[in-house]
Amino acid sequence: MIYVALAVLAVLAVVAVLAAVRRRQSDAAIGMLSRETRSRDRSSAVLRAEAPPTGREVEKAAAAARAGALAPIDTGGPPAPYVPPDPETIGVSRRQFFNRTIVMLMSLSLSGFGVACIAFLWPQGASGFGSKLKVGLVSDLLTEIRDNSGFLYKPEGRMWLTEYPNGSVEKALATYTPGELAGMTAGHELGLDGGIVALYQKCPHLGCRVPECVTSQWFECPCHGSKYNQVGEKRGGPAPRGMDRFATEITADGSLVVDTGTIIQGPPIGTNTTGQEAEGPACIGQATAH
Repeated sequence: MIYVALAVLAVLAVVAVLAAVRRRQSDAAIGMLSRETRSRDRSSAVLRAEAPPTGREVEKAAAAARAGALAPIDTGGPPAPYVPPDPETIGVSRRQFFNRTIVMLMSLSLSGFGVACIAFLWPQGASGFGSKLKVGLVSDLLTEIRDNSGFLYKPEGRMWLTEYPNGSVEKALATYTPGELAGMTAGHELGLDGGIVALYQKCPHLGCRVPECVTSQWFECPCHGSKYNQVGEKRGGPAPRGMDRFATEITADGSLVVDTGTIIQGPPIGTNTTGQEAEGPACIGQATAH
């Protein structure tokens, strides 16, 4: 089998060499036409039609082209007056072009930054934390507070709403500012069972969110154990004061408006205008009372 394969390969190699030699001879072949072939080509109408023009025909065509180029041209009116170009425009060098481009880009960048700063600092008309929020009618809010075991959370204002008893208003008048008292005295003003306190959700100690404790009816901070009664007055723990609160307003229709952009510091340690004690077990471990 091996010898047969070698023989086949040898035959194929010889065929390939002969084909290459024949192709090379065909490419390099140079011959001359016979007299009979040349005579037959001259008598062919097709070949005569493709014959190049004679020298006389070329000269006639060139003379005709020159005669057409020298024909008069109708200008159609006097030439337009000459206006010299602006010397500043044609005198701009490459360096001046790049300098002006850089200054223009810097100006655009600073303008965009300035517009963004103004847009960020511009007071927004939309409601949300940092603006005045119309929470609802005081009477409806009192009902909601009682239905939620004494604590009503409003996430859009990051605040707690609790009821302030009418019997403690006299003490509140001697302790709190007018901005706080508007909601606390709403019960007397509107003939309701109580007023409302709007407390900021953060603990004044280290800023943790203070949750309610339904069993004790106090606010109890889970971070370090600070405790506050239902109206945010400090009752224990390391906090430096009571819970901060928001300024409030009462509208003509009896609605409570809370200004979440105005945070008032909580009352000092020892303030207890309502006299409320823990009404049940604490939710957080006991903290040292102050």
